[in-house]
Amino acid sequence: MICGDGDLSEGISHEAASLAGHLGLGRLVYVYDDNHITIDGPTELALTDDAPKRFEAYGWHVQNLGEAANDLDVLEAAIRTAMAVEDQPSLIMVRSHIAYPSPTLTDSPKAHGKAFSDDDVRATKEVMGFPPDETFFVPDDVAAYYAEAGRRGAATRAAWQERVDAYTGDRATLDAVLADTGLPGWTDALPTWEVGEKVATRVASGKVFAALTEVVPGLVGGGADLTGNTGTELKGAKVLSKEERAGRQIHFGIREHAMGASMNGMAGHGGVIPVGGTFFVFSDYMRPAVRLASIANHKVIYSWTHDSVGVGEDGPTHQPIEQLASIRAIPDLRVVRPADANETATAWRDAIDHSGPTALVLSRQDLPVLEGTAGNDGVSRGAYVLAEFGPEAEDLPDLVLVGTGSEVWVCVDAAKRLAEDALTVRVVSMPCWEDFDDQDEAYQAEVLPGEVPTLAVEAGVSFGWDRWADDTVSIDRFGASAPGGTVLAELGISPENVVERAQALLDEVD
Repeated sequence: MICGDGDLSEGISHEAASLAGHLGLGRLVYVYDDNHITIDGPTELALTDDAPKRFEAYGWHVQNLGEAANDLDVLEAAIRTAMAVEDQPSLIMVRSHIAYPSPTLTDSPKAHGKAFSDDDVRATKEVMGFPPDETFFVPDDVAAYYAEAGRRGAATRAAWQERVDAYTGDRATLDAVLADTGLPGWTDALPTWEVGEKVATRVASGKVFAALTEVVPGLVGGGADLTGNTGTELKGAKVLSKEERAGRQIHFGIREHAMGASMNGMAGHGGVIPVGGTFFVFSDYMRPAVRLASIANHKVIYSWTHDSVGVGEDGPTHQPIEQLASIRAIPDLRVVRPADANETATAWRDAIDHSGPTALVLSRQDLPVLEGTAGNDGVSRGAYVLAEFGPEAEDLPDLVLVGTGSEVWVCVDAAKRLAEDALTVRVVSMPCWEDFDDQDEAYQAEVLPGEVPTLAVEAGVSFGWDRWADDTVSIDRFGASAPGGTVLAELGISPENVVERAQALLDEVD
């Protein structure tokens, strides 16, 4: 991997290098292009680290090649030396010169972000002995080298495929790992819960994760120092370490950004389905890696727990408010907030079946297992009619209450109370906006009839709900330090407040 001064200035470089050194990842080699130039000017404006000492402190094997940037024999020897070090990651530091051998821009900050002018290009070509006025020129020896590299790569790929085809071991496991899926019948391992049980969705998720590791051989993962809290603890599983490379339990440490980036690397390599857990509010720390997973369509699963002000006494710093709206804004990221334990099991099934990233947003507090959630195909469609209360409607209900996650039971309770006034009230569980958005208009209208007053209930900012609802019971402010149930009630996430807001909406429509 080639990296530069800017890469090693960023915080993630410290997180990732520390973890790699701890794990002794001998197949990781950094070639540090140390050109001492940034857009603002020399790196010394803001950076005076001793990189070799820093990486030695992380437990890396370090080679400092000095001014050997253009000596290919020295570079190749250093890389081969690094490749032979199997119990440490390696840093190869090379003092380079940006824009070399340009006679006008070598060692200039302008070369960092500004395209060469025609005169600069011509002058550089003359120094290199290339035809100065040819727009595109590739020397014959370079073209031949790349052509040979392509042929060599094809032969290596074919040899690998032959080894795979000839494998006589546990074929079912190998095929499942290569296909990023489970063994035949793997969904039979999904646990279920009885109506009326009270289970936090983070706890349910942990039980599903543990159950699926038995039948989805590629599943690996853990938490950012919150393994037990986030349902990412695999009791009895081997822990990944220098000594145990087969470990499926990964302790990422307090390194959310590096956790997300590592998951991307694992998914990009293939053969594993990485799972990473942290508190939902800390998803902010790993957002660049989440965004990259969405761009690259990496198959990763985030277990983001403690998903609302229900966190309680930890207060506003740990109570996510804007995070749901923020991550829903990321294209191609499935954001699933299950209403109860059974929806959580289905969410895991869909995450394994999905080809890209999935974010599971899970509760800290216990939630009642609801009637109608177990095995409901509507969960996979993003939203579905969970129940209707009150007089049987001839056509459409009088009101729709739509909730996600821990607020669905609040909608159910409020609907029962409203039904006492002879109102027909539909409750819609909407665990995943993205999946519902993928449905055809007919299904969307069947679940959420546009002509029926609709009130959404969610313990986060209201941003975005105007697409699906006429009004929202939400939290458009930061939370407070108090027991979780108290904070939720004080900020309006209660059946009583939903009833009041629903009646106001009906009065407004009338």
